[in-house]
Amino acid sequence: MMIKPPADGVAGLEWFKSSYSSNEGPECVEVASSPGSVHVRDSKDKDGPQFRFSPSEWSAFVAFAAELG
Repeated sequence: MMIKPPADGVAGLEWFKSSYSSNEGPECVEVASSPGSVHVRDSKDKDGPQFRFSPSEWSAFVAFAAELG
């Protein structure tokens, strides 16, 4: 996992807002994928910290989150 990837590494990414996020609450997450990584950021702080995960790290997280839901 990497926090705040280099600016040139995120240029041109297509961000998608989580279906669980709303404009009413503070829990707003956006995700973008690129070859070899998945990027996550706070949709209300687009210039703030971002996380970058490898595909295997992201798959493990999604599987874990699904078990909780």
